[in-house]
Amino acid sequence: MENILTSIDPARMPCFTLCSTGAKIPAIGFGTFGSDHVSADEMAQAVRTAVMLGCRHIDCAAVYGNEKEIGTVLKELFNEGIVRREEMWITSKIWNDHHGRGDVLLSCAQTLKDLQLDYLDLMLIHWPFPNFHPPKCTVESRSPDARPYIHEDFMRTYHELERLADMGLTHHIGISNVTVPKLKLILRDCRIKPAVNEMELHPNFQQPELYEFARANGIQNIGYCPLGSPNRPERDKEPEDTVDMEDPVIVEIAKRHDIHPAAVCLKWAVQRGHAAIPTSCKPKNILANLAAACSDPLTKEEMDAIAKADKNCRLVKGHVFLWPGAKDWTDLWDMNGEIPQ
Repeated sequence: MENILTSIDPARMPCFTLCSTGAKIPAIGFGTFGSDHVSADEMAQAVRTAVMLGCRHIDCAAVYGNEKEIGTVLKELFNEGIVRREEMWITSKIWNDHHGRGDVLLSCAQTLKDLQLDYLDLMLIHWPFPNFHPPKCTVESRSPDARPYIHEDFMRTYHELERLADMGLTHHIGISNVTVPKLKLILRDCRIKPAVNEMELHPNFQQPELYEFARANGIQNIGYCPLGSPNRPERDKEPEDTVDMEDPVIVEIAKRHDIHPAAVCLKWAVQRGHAAIPTSCKPKNILANLAAACSDPLTKEEMDAIAKADKNCRLVKGHVFLWPGAKDWTDLWDMNGEIPQ
C-alpha cells in the first residue's frame, strides 16, 4: 500500500481535548457503519487500510454487525507493531435492545470480546430509547414494543454506563442522537457527565442549538454523516433531502481550493470544532478524508458562507424507532422543545 498511497502522519492530525479528562480525540475518525451495503469483512479491511494510512480514531457499534471482524484486524495490527493500542481512539455503542437492567455490562463485555480489547476509549448509548429494528429493514418497520423517551428508564441505562467507567471498561462515556430537552435532564441527573455527544452534523444540517448547548457544558461534539451520507440506507432517503456535496456554496469553495467538496465538508467540521467520522472503503477516499484536516484551512469568509448554507435537512430521521401513537418522525427530535409522551 505504501507504494501506491502516501499515508498521513498521525501526529499531524488535529485533536480535540476532552474537558472531563484532558484526553485527546483525533479530529477525523473512521466510521464503520456499512451493514446495509458492505460486508463485515470488507469493512474490517477498510479499517486496516484506514489505520495503515494514519487514522487513529475508529467509531464502532454493536449493531453494525462487524465488531468481531474489526477486532481480528485490530489484533493483527497490534501484533504486527503497526500501531499500539494506546495510540488508538476506539468507540463503541450500546444498542437499543440492551437498555435493560444488567444489559449494558453484557453488551460491553461482548463488544470487548469481539474487538479483542481490554477497554474502550468511549462507550455511547446509541439512541435514547429502547426501540429497535431488524437489519436492512424498510422505512415502514416498527417494533410493537416501541415507546417514547422515558427519562427514568434512560437514566437507569445511563447509570449502568457510569458503572462501566467506574470499572475501567471504558475511559469515557457519552450520548448520541439526543436533543437539548433530553440532554438537560441527563445533565441534571447524571453522576458522570457525558464526555461526548455524537450527532448528525454536515453543512446542510448544523444543529446550532444542540451543538452550542453541548459545547457550553463541556461536552465534545462528534458528527456522523459529515459528507451528507450519500450511501445511507434507502429507508433514510427522501426526495426533498439536500446533497451537501452538490451545494453551490460547498462546490464554489472546493473549486477555489482545487479540492473535492468532501474535503470542504471535513475542513468545515474540524474548524467549527467537532470531530467527524466519514466512512469509505476506497483507499484514495480514506486518505483524502484524513488529508483534509491536515491541509490549508478555510478562510473566515468561507466558514461564514457555510454557516449560512444550513438547510436544517436531517437525513437520518429515525422513522423505524417510532412508537404507537407518535405523530411522525419529528416526535423523535422534540421539535417544539418538549419531549412527547
